[in-house]
Amino acid sequence: MAIKTPGLIVPPLTPFNQLLKVDYSLLQKEIDYIIAECKPEAITVAGVETQEYQYLSHSERIELINKTVEYVGDRCKTVIGVSHPSIEKVVELSTLAEKLGAEAVQVIAPLRPYGGIPTKNELVNYFKRITEKVRLPIVLYHNPGPGAELSLDTMIDIAKLEGVDYIKESSRDMRRIGIMIQEIEKEGYARYFTTMEVLLPTLLLGGAGGTMPPPAAVIGRKIIDHFKQNNVKMAVEYQQKFYVFPGMWIKHGLAPLMKLAMKYMGLDLGDPYPPFQPIPENDVTEIKNALKKIGVSI
Repeated sequence: MAIKTPGLIVPPLTPFNQLLKVDYSLLQKEIDYIIAECKPEAITVAGVETQEYQYLSHSERIELINKTVEYVGDRCKTVIGVSHPSIEKVVELSTLAEKLGAEAVQVIAPLRPYGGIPTKNELVNYFKRITEKVRLPIVLYHNPGPGAELSLDTMIDIAKLEGVDYIKESSRDMRRIGIMIQEIEKEGYARYFTTMEVLLPTLLLGGAGGTMPPPAAVIGRKIIDHFKQNNVKMAVEYQQKFYVFPGMWIKHGLAPLMKLAMKYMGLDLGDPYPPFQPIPENDVTEIKNALKKIGVSI
């Protein structure tokens, strides 16, 4: 496993122009910011919902992957999001990722396109068939809502598949996180990455790190660095910042919050993809004050 741990994986937000096309000049500036300020072990491309990649056509998604890898260069590793209900599409995108020199591919546990809850057998077989055709290490992405809800035993069985080397989970359930780390980290099946609100507790339990967009990743970097230095007091201080932002305004959605915060940082990445709206003006002032209070400012 080549992604250093404990580590930080950062998904860049996707900037769209007025024609609703990806603004690649802004994306390049954002990637430069991420590498300079967040110092990630890896950058995820078209892998999570905050990147709004679902609005792209297949060819546009491929362009986003190519451009992002180009902009990152050899400054850090890349993880390519290849999620799709079709195994053939997953394999196609994974082949591209391999050609581009990616470290791993990320696959969300899929919903059934025609409705109904996928069974354990269906989900395990889905990932098993992917591991048989994809040579890069696989990141199992568990995010109920956009993807399927996985029971603990289903997730553990998928993690035991040869080729599934990493887990990215959006659960904030500490009992679940503790069991997952005990069952897959300590048994050597896969490395466990979490989300921002539970980053420090996950590290303390033996997890591998976290995945989060900018500028939240700046705080995540501080937590990981202080943890590695055994400075738990400072790590706790930074972890508490996440309960102010984005915690207090998460009802607006993570992508709009992070785009607003990046605008406050001096890099305007635009609004969320329509018809979804930016954060209402009556909340913007309070959010900016909160960002200033926790130290996320220009």
